[in-house]
Amino acid sequence: MRSVIVDCAIYREGHRSEGPEDFSDALAEARSAGGFVWIGLHEPSEDEFDLVSQEFALHPLAVEDALKAHQRPKLEVYDDSLFLVLKPVVYEPHGDTVSTGEVMVFLGDAFVVTVRHGEGAPLKAVRDRLEQEPEILGKGPTSVLYAIADAVVDHYLDVATELQNDLEELETEVFSPDSGGSRHTASRIYGFKRQILEFRRATGPLALPMSRLAEAGTLGARVPFVAEEARPFFRDVHDHLTRVNESVEGLDRLVSDILSAHLAQMSVRQNDDMRKISAWAAMAAVPTMLAGVYGMNFDHMPELRWVWSYPAVIALMALLEVLLYRLFKQRGWM
Repeated sequence: MRSVIVDCAIYREGHRSEGPEDFSDALAEARSAGGFVWIGLHEPSEDEFDLVSQEFALHPLAVEDALKAHQRPKLEVYDDSLFLVLKPVVYEPHGDTVSTGEVMVFLGDAFVVTVRHGEGAPLKAVRDRLEQEPEILGKGPTSVLYAIADAVVDHYLDVATELQNDLEELETEVFSPDSGGSRHTASRIYGFKRQILEFRRATGPLALPMSRLAEAGTLGARVPFVAEEARPFFRDVHDHLTRVNESVEGLDRLVSDILSAHLAQMSVRQNDDMRKISAWAAMAAVPTMLAGVYGMNFDHMPELRWVWSYPAVIALMALLEVLLYRLFKQRGWM
């Protein structure tokens, strides 16, 4: 069991203390002292998580979600606990890839259980920061829930900024006269759009849970286990998330516009290429036609016996070629 427990401690008045190894005794001690227990787990199996779920009376549906992962961000309220799913995002600018992890938070009257799947979760940094700020940690389990949500959403803002910077570089590449028609450009645009979609799957569904925690919407009823004085802080997180979602929508529209512009650009270049090919084909057809006429070897072709027939035909071909070239050049076909 210790292999999946990242950290476990009792917090009294914002200060950490090591409690008993038995979860029931730790919870009872935390309640008697007016504190709370915070247990952090990393990808536990069903058997490993069974002890935690029994000791803290976690709802079986929430336990099932925490074990299976691959959940949408959501907020569930049960009789004895609150269950929040968050999806931290990691962006690799060198590969233009967005990857998501998952953080499940169980919140009760005197306990916090966090379950992490994948990478990119800021839980260790959040715990370290809160332990340096006992006045915030002393507010109880709600402070942990707020700090985790705030860290995840703030990182969304950083990812959105990085995506915006990379998208500007991609836009410059698309409209560059040298590389805008590269065969790899369209695949890069499609790949970028897919990463934005992955980002949206993490940020979009989180709006309603944050709204409920902040009571920011018409559907937002009072959520239990969340201190009343913490709601303005959740409203701040909700505002940041709204900015992120607006930024993601803008990025998605811009990528679609860039893709449309790239396809239009490719179509124009293809038309230019076809016009050039047609112009060269027309210029090649003139000498071919003249050569074909005089290559039929009919008996009654007086021009074949003229002394100046050959130079005259060559001169005619050259004249027609020059005229066609100037005509196509004036019309922009060459």
